Amino acid sequence: MATRRGGLAIGELADRTGLAVSAIRHYETLGLLAPLRNAGGHRRYDRSDIRRLSFILIAQQLGFPLARIGEALKDLPEGRPPARADWNRIATGFRADIETRIAALTALRDKLDGCIGCGCLSLDTCALYNPEDRAAGFGCGPRYLMGDRPAEPGGETPG
Repeated sequence: MATRRGGLAIGELADRTGLAVSAIRHYETLGLLAPLRNAGGHRRYDRSDIRRLSFILIAQQLGFPLARIGEALKDLPEGRPPARADWNRIATGFRADIETRIAALTALRDKLDGCIGCGCLSLDTCALYNPEDRAAGFGCGPRYLMGDRPAEPGGETPG
């Protein structure tokens, strides 16, 4: 195992994180990691990069794009491992996004509970039913599931 002073080789970092070496290199090209180079030009990673990569993996599993993850990580300090306050700042930034996702997923779950197995016996209240593509005026996607409401009978439709 590498010494703290010499840093971790890319293979050691891969072993510790479970990531492929190619994935670590990819994250480096995106600016998510910035290893030092030794005199021989080999990458050397700080032990704090294990936590950084763990955060990247978890955020990706939650559906956050790498661009958003990179935006959060750019404020981490260089030359020293991130402190608790640094990670708290990132967590605070993601908290609002996560709460929004939870609310959207909860609403979707509640709406789909009525759809699964219904056989569309109640088309007048179905959140997916869109006769004559009336919801197209709202934009792309399943507009009624996304919160748009169909016009009342006799009312105007979007468009």
